[in-house]
Amino acid sequence: MGAIAAAVVFAWLGMVLAISFLEAPLKFRAPGITVHLGLGIGRLVFRALNAVEIVLAAVVVLTVAVDPPGRLALAAVGVAVTVLAVQSLLVRPRLRRRSDAVLAAAEATTPGGMLDRSHAHYAYAGLEVVKVAALLTGGAALQVWSIAG
Repeated sequence: MGAIAAAVVFAWLGMVLAISFLEAPLKFRAPGITVHLGLGIGRLVFRALNAVEIVLAAVVVLTVAVDPPGRLALAAVGVAVTVLAVQSLLVRPRLRRRSDAVLAAAEATTPGGMLDRSHAHYAYAGLEVVKVAALLTGGAALQVWSIAG
């Protein structure tokens, strides 16, 4: 079961790295992508990512519940799942409200024409860094545990 949990954790990690640290920052640099279009795409992509993350988290939690690994793996998985819950329940709703305001053209822009970053964006990004560290640690610990048995 540890190998299954490790594989799921590493798949989850890959998705977070690809979307949060590659797609999201690059999207607004593509030719023809406006703020409105980028926000619309981002909302759709992150909604889908979070839905898949919830499924992957459930699989990992069930797998480690059936065959508990060592404390390091359990702690790391617990941190990753907790971060996902905080992002989904507390931070994403704030980001959704902000993007609603921007999409409705109710958001002011700075003199340079760029939108001010919200504190929720920084919170989400910081939590993503914590989640990546937890997933990397958890995946490695689960893999070692599955080999050592």
